[in-house]
Amino acid sequence: MLATRPVDFRRGAHSLAALAAANLGQNPFDGALIVFRAKRADRVKILFWDGSGLVLIWKQIQHGAFRWPPIVDGVMKLTSVEYAALFDGLDWARIISTQRIPTPTQAG
Repeated sequence: MLATRPVDFRRGAHSLAALAAANLGQNPFDGALIVFRAKRADRVKILFWDGSGLVLIWKQIQHGAFRWPPIVDGVMKLTSVEYAALFDGLDWARIISTQRIPTPTQAG
Protein backbone atom coordinates (compact mmCIF):
# COMPACT_ATOMS: atom_id res chain seq x y z
CA MET A 1 0.00 0.00 0.00
CA LEU A 2 1.26 3.44 -0.86
CA ALA A 3 0.03 6.40 1.20
CA THR A 4 -0.06 9.15 -1.40
CA ARG A 5 -0.05 12.14 0.99
CA PRO A 6 3.22 13.17 2.67
CA VAL A 7 3.50 12.53 6.42
CA ASP A 8 5.51 14.15 9.19
CA PHE A 9 8.73 12.12 9.26
CA ARG A 10 9.13 12.64 13.01
CA ARG A 11 6.41 9.98 13.42
CA GLY A 12 7.49 6.58 14.66
CA ALA A 13 6.12 3.09 13.99
CA HIS A 14 3.15 3.24 16.37
CA SER A 15 2.13 6.70 15.20
CA LEU A 16 2.29 5.62 11.56
CA ALA A 17 0.29 2.48 12.39
CA ALA A 18 -2.39 4.64 14.01
CA LEU A 19 -2.38 6.95 10.97
CA ALA A 20 -2.75 3.99 8.61
CA ALA A 21 -5.73 2.70 10.58
CA ALA A 22 -7.49 6.02 11.17
CA ASN A 23 -6.84 8.01 8.01
CA LEU A 24 -6.16 5.37 5.37
CA GLY A 25 -8.53 2.64 6.53
CA GLN A 26 -5.69 0.09 6.44
CA ASN A 27 -4.96 -2.56 9.04
CA PRO A 28 -1.24 -2.18 9.83
CA PHE A 29 -1.19 -5.64 11.42
CA ASP A 30 -2.27 -7.69 8.39
CA GLY A 31 1.24 -8.11 6.94
CA ALA A 32 0.93 -5.64 4.06
CA LEU A 33 3.69 -3.10 3.49
CA ILE A 34 2.54 0.49 3.95
CA VAL A 35 4.82 3.05 2.28
CA PHE A 36 4.82 6.64 3.52
CA ARG A 37 6.58 9.59 1.89
CA ALA A 38 8.11 12.75 3.28
CA LYS A 39 7.19 16.19 1.97
CA ARG A 40 10.44 16.10 0.02
CA ALA A 41 10.19 13.06 -2.23
CA ASP A 42 13.69 11.82 -1.37
CA ARG A 43 12.67 9.85 1.75
CA VAL A 44 10.31 6.96 2.49
CA LYS A 45 9.25 5.05 5.58
CA ILE A 46 7.91 1.53 5.16
CA LEU A 47 5.87 -0.04 7.91
CA PHE A 48 4.84 -3.67 8.26
CA TRP A 49 3.94 -6.26 10.86
CA ASP A 50 6.18 -9.34 10.76
CA GLY A 51 4.08 -11.45 13.12
CA SER A 52 5.96 -10.50 16.27
CA GLY A 53 6.26 -6.72 16.03
CA LEU A 54 6.11 -3.62 13.88
CA VAL A 55 9.04 -3.11 11.53
CA LEU A 56 9.91 0.38 10.30
CA ILE A 57 12.32 0.89 7.41
CA TRP A 58 13.59 4.38 6.61
CA LYS A 59 15.33 5.14 3.32
CA GLN A 60 16.71 8.35 1.85
CA ILE A 61 17.71 8.27 -1.79
CA GLN A 62 21.08 9.95 -2.37
CA HIS A 63 20.54 11.45 -5.83
CA GLY A 64 17.22 12.62 -7.18
CA ALA A 65 13.90 11.62 -5.70
CA PHE A 66 11.49 8.71 -5.50
CA ARG A 67 8.83 8.72 -8.21
CA TRP A 68 5.42 9.36 -6.67
CA PRO A 69 1.89 9.48 -8.01
CA PRO A 70 0.03 12.80 -7.77
CA ILE A 71 -0.71 13.75 -4.17
CA VAL A 72 -4.32 12.85 -3.41
CA ASP A 73 -6.13 11.57 -0.36
CA GLY A 74 -6.05 7.88 0.21
CA VAL A 75 -3.94 4.88 -0.52
CA MET A 76 -2.82 3.15 -3.69
CA LYS A 77 -1.93 -0.53 -4.18
CA LEU A 78 1.33 -1.48 -5.85
CA THR A 79 2.40 -4.88 -7.13
CA SER A 80 5.58 -6.37 -5.71
CA VAL A 81 7.45 -5.43 -8.92
CA GLU A 82 6.19 -1.82 -8.77
CA TYR A 83 7.19 -1.64 -5.09
CA ALA A 84 10.69 -2.94 -5.87
CA ALA A 85 11.09 -0.30 -8.59
CA LEU A 86 9.88 2.45 -6.24
CA PHE A 87 12.26 1.31 -3.49
CA ASP A 88 15.17 1.36 -5.97
CA GLY A 89 14.29 4.91 -7.06
CA LEU A 90 13.04 3.87 -10.49
CA ASP A 91 9.87 5.10 -12.14
CA TRP A 92 7.49 2.38 -10.95
CA ALA A 93 4.67 3.69 -13.20
CA ARG A 94 6.62 2.56 -16.27
CA ILE A 95 6.70 -1.06 -15.10
CA ILE A 96 4.62 -3.29 -17.35
CA SER A 97 2.98 -6.07 -15.39
CA THR A 98 2.92 -9.47 -16.98
CA GLN A 99 -0.43 -10.98 -17.74
CA ARG A 100 -1.45 -13.77 -15.38
CA ILE A 101 -1.86 -17.07 -17.21
CA PRO A 102 -5.28 -18.50 -16.46
CA THR A 103 -5.47 -21.89 -14.79
CA PRO A 104 -6.68 -24.45 -17.33
CA THR A 105 -10.01 -26.08 -16.65
CA GLN A 106 -10.61 -29.76 -17.05
CA ALA A 107 -11.98 -30.64 -20.47
CA GLY A 108 -15.10 -32.57 -21.00
